[in-house]
Amino acid sequence: MSDQSPFETNVITLTRFVMEMGRKAKGTGEMTQLLYNILTAIKAISSAVRKAGLAHMYGIAGSTNVTGDEVKKLDILSNDLVINMLSSSYSTCVLVSEENENAIIVPPELRGKYVVCFDPLDGSSNIDCLAPIGTIFALYRKTTDTEPSEKDALQPGRTIVAAGYALYGSATLLALSTGQGVNCFMLDPALGEFILVDRDVKIKKKGKIYSINEGYAMYSDAALTEYLEAKKFPKDGSAPYSSRYVGSMVADIHRTVVYGGIFLYPANKKSPKGKLRLLYECNPMAFIIEQAGGLATTGTENILDIQPESIHQRVPLILGSPDDVQEYLSFVKKHQK
Repeated sequence: MSDQSPFETNVITLTRFVMEMGRKAKGTGEMTQLLYNILTAIKAISSAVRKAGLAHMYGIAGSTNVTGDEVKKLDILSNDLVINMLSSSYSTCVLVSEENENAIIVPPELRGKYVVCFDPLDGSSNIDCLAPIGTIFALYRKTTDTEPSEKDALQPGRTIVAAGYALYGSATLLALSTGQGVNCFMLDPALGEFILVDRDVKIKKKGKIYSINEGYAMYSDAALTEYLEAKKFPKDGSAPYSSRYVGSMVADIHRTVVYGGIFLYPANKKSPKGKLRLLYECNPMAFIIEQAGGLATTGTENILDIQPESIHQRVPLILGSPDDVQEYLSFVKKHQK
C-alpha cells in the first residue's frame, strides 16, 4: 500500500541546508548562527507584514531616512528587528542599514567576524497598496585586525560570502547564495520553517520582459531610449518584449530571475549617479544574479567590481539574462563612440 500522507517526512529546511553546508565547509558555525538569526528576523517581518493593517502599522511615521525616503511604520519595526537579531547573533561586528545614517558598531561583548549590509524593508512605498515588498542582505568577513568601523563595510561585492533576499508576496520566499549557486526556500507558515523549493536556480540566457520605470523617459540618455525602442519595435520581425514594473526592487528582480529578461535602473539626467544603493541593494542582487548565471552592470563596469566610497553610495543598475544585458551594453557602446 502506497503512502498517501500529505506530509513530507524528510523535508530540507533552510536551517538544515545551511548546517549541511557548514559541515561540508568544516566551518566554525558562526555563519550558520548568523543566517539562522537573519531567518528569525525575516519570519518576524513576514508576520508583521501580514498583520500590518490589523495592527495599524500602515502609514508614514513622520520622518525620512538618510536617503530621503519617507519612513513607514513597518520600516522602523523591520529595521529594529534585523538590528537586534544580528547584534544578538554573536557573529557580527559592523551593521549597515538603509535606515541608519552611520554604521552600527556592535558592542565588544557581542562581536563576531561578519559585516552585514541590509535593506530591512525594500519597496516600502508599496506598503499601503499591498504590493510585494522585501528584505535584502549581504554578508562580508571583516578583513582587518583593527577596531570595527564603517570602513570595514566598504568592500567590493566580490568579497561577499553570502547574500539573499526575502520577498513578502502571495507567499514569503527567500533566495540565498553562499557562492555556490542560488537556492530558493518558501516559508511554510504551519511549520514556521523555510522549505527548499528550488535548488541551483539558473536565469534564462535570454528573456522576453524588460522592467524599468518609463516615467523617467524624458531624463533618459540616447542609448537607453534606442534600446527600449528596439524592444518595443523589433526590426528583425520577432515579437516585442513585454513591460513589467512593480516598483519594488525585490519583486521586479525575483520575476527577472524566474522568467528571464532585464531589469534597468540606470543613471539619467535627474539621477546622474543612479538611484539604488550599492552596499545593500545593488551588491546583494548582483551577487545573486551572477550566481544564477546572469550579469549585473552599471552600464560601464561590473557592479561587483566597484570599490565603495561611502556606505550609502548610489550607482546605476542593469541586470538580468546575460544576452539581454549584453544587448543593452551594445547600445551603450554604440553611443559612446
